[in-house]
Amino acid sequence: MAVYIPINIAGVQDAQEKPSKTYRLDLDAGRIIGFVDNIEAVQQAIRKAIITPRFKCLIYDTQYGSEIEDAVIAKDASREYAESVIEGFVKDALAPDTRILECHDFSIEFEKDHANIEFIADTIYGEAKIEEVI
Repeated sequence: MAVYIPINIAGVQDAQEKPSKTYRLDLDAGRIIGFVDNIEAVQQAIRKAIITPRFKCLIYDTQYGSEIEDAVIAKDASREYAESVIEGFVKDALAPDTRILECHDFSIEFEKDHANIEFIADTIYGEAKIEEVI
């Protein structure tokens, strides 16, 4: 009978699913208020990844966050350009999170100096409707 013994090579770890339970963030007020788990945790992670500028927060690696601010907002891009690239930037920002299976049915509406983004995220916990203002 063969016995499987896991070998841990220095610097190499087995890929593991991220735990879902985390602190509940009130992103609008900048406060921590309890805990969230499962679909609520994924919805919060999606929102946070979209609004966090990539490459500007040293606490995160280069895969975390979104480039929407640099490519669209900071450069005062035209609405046509913004509409054509926002979906791709959102999908790119969410790609590292294995709990998110697919994003679809994007809707973008512009109001004065911001854009309202709505889409559906299929997650391992079910479908989530995401609404964010950028």
